[in-house]
Amino acid sequence: MRERQASHNARRAREFEAFVAGAAGRLLHAATLLTGEAPDDNPRARRLLTLALAHTYACWDRMRGEDPYDHARQYLATRFARGAWHQYGGGPGRGRPHPRSPLAVLTPQERLIVVLRLYEGVAEEQAAALLGLPTERVHTICDRATATLLHPRRGQTPAVASAKVAPS
Repeated sequence: MRERQASHNARRAREFEAFVAGAAGRLLHAATLLTGEAPDDNPRARRLLTLALAHTYACWDRMRGEDPYDHARQYLATRFARGAWHQYGGGPGRGRPHPRSPLAVLTPQERLIVVLRLYEGVAEEQAAALLGLPTERVHTICDRATATLLHPRRGQTPAVASAKVAPS
């Protein structure tokens, strides 16, 4: 019995390690876009990723055919959504997007919807269900955020445009 349990735990650990090796980079990038941090300085995104991976590992045996990436992404998104008001929206200077973030001009809710819809390719209906919003609201927010990114107001320079290009 003890050997069987040890074998099961070892297999579970190997499967999870393989999952993390394949998915952690993309999940970290999504978390970095959500938090609006600089790609090379993203402690909040790393914390979000750590929490999502820990939750996924805790649920690993109960997933039974469920996609672990989808599970981790859902946890990442809902954890960000719940914490966005307190962590990312409050206090002077606290949680403000980094100017080098490509989504710095968006609100936390807009970043969440843009990341889910455009970066992760989550269907509008799925994003709406995940966030507890009407599908039309998700559509409207995504359209508004996309317009903001494509056509910034005067005086707002997108992070990508303000990056210096090295001479060739």
